[in-house]
Formats: sequence, structure tokens, C-alpha cells
Amino acid sequence: MRWHLIKFIKDKPAQPKARLLLAHGAGAGAGSDFMCQLATQLQQHHIEVWRFNFAYMQRFIDTGKRSLPDKFPLLQQQFRQLIEQCPDDLPLFAGGKSMGGRVASMLGPHSKIKAIFAFGYPFHAPKKQQWRIEHFTALGSKLFIAQGERDAFGSRDEVAAQSWPQVTVNWLTDGDHDLKPRVKTGLTQSHLIAQAAQFCSRSIDEVLLANQ
Repeated sequence: MRWHLIKFIKDKPAQPKARLLLAHGAGAGAGSDFMCQLATQLQQHHIEVWRFNFAYMQRFIDTGKRSLPDKFPLLQQQFRQLIEQCPDDLPLFAGGKSMGGRVASMLGPHSKIKAIFAFGYPFHAPKKQQWRIEHFTALGSKLFIAQGERDAFGSRDEVAAQSWPQVTVNWLTDGDHDLKPRVKTGLTQSHLIAQAAQFCSRSIDEVLLANQ
């Protein structure tokens, strides 16, 4: 399947206040349980969500043959082209889970994008210290990150002491990279996904108010 034929999965509330173009992580596509839960929660906050699969993931869905993600320049190109397909009837935001959020954060300035969201940003690979934050000092727009406190790709202990002018991190209690807390907390993944969606909604409200 050629990347420009990728179709959107649209989750539309009755009275949307904004549209979020939402990309998946490296290993699971737009139809994963996490992405479906997140889209449902965002929809409840009057956010219209347009999910999509990058071309490599759509090929896997179509053929059953798994492959590594495409190189980042190609993923960024696909993301930019999909942004251009979005109409101008609603304020547009871009983001994604893990790798999808990282790709969105690397798009650079874009006239249509109000801000970027990452749900579980991969600050580094687990047990590695090669950080993926070089572009944080030159972001094209504000970056809002919903991050689990225990995320192996960047925990609160590792990240909280750092700061970047355009980056806001919202910490989710005891969450891992998929926003799953331990049973002893009394919380569930659904709780944390709902909190991430609420954070996204509040942040969108702040951006829209600032742009008035």
C-alpha cells in the first residue's frame, strides 16, 4: 500500500473544539487498544481525533509481514502530507504515542499546527543513555508530554530535573510506557489514559486561549 493512500480513522464528537492528528507507536498501529482508548477519552473532551497508520504499519496490516519502521525523514514526510489533507475548519494539533509523538515533535514549524502532544515520549531507549532531545531547544511549537512516572523510556527520576522552554511534562502516577500502573496503586491503565486525555484537553484550551 502506498503511503499517500493511507486512510484516517476518525473519532468525531458532536461539538468538537479542535482536531488532533494522532500517530501510533513503533510496534502497534492506530487500531491498538491503547490508541482506541485514548481516542475515546479525547472524544469525550470534544477533541476530534484522526488516527492513521504509517505506511510500514499499514503494509504489515495488509500483508502480515512485519518490518521495522521507516527512517524518520520518511515518517516525517508522511506526517506532513497527512497534515495537508486536514481541512481548516477546526484548530489542528498533532501528536502520537511514543514514536508517533517523537515524529510529530520533529516536524518543525508548520502553519497549520497549534501544538504537539506526545503520549509516552521515548526520551531514550530502555537502559540506554542516548537521549532523543536534541531538537527540544528548537521546536516548531509547544510540546506537551503525558508521561508515566515509571516509563523505561524516560522516568520521572530521570526527566523531572530537566526543563525546556517549549516543553511541558505531565506525570501520570506509577505509569509505565503504556501508561499501565502497578496493581498495588489501585489505579488502572484506563485511569491514566483518561488523565492523559484530560491533560491534553486542558492544554488545548490554554493554547487556543493564548491564540485569541
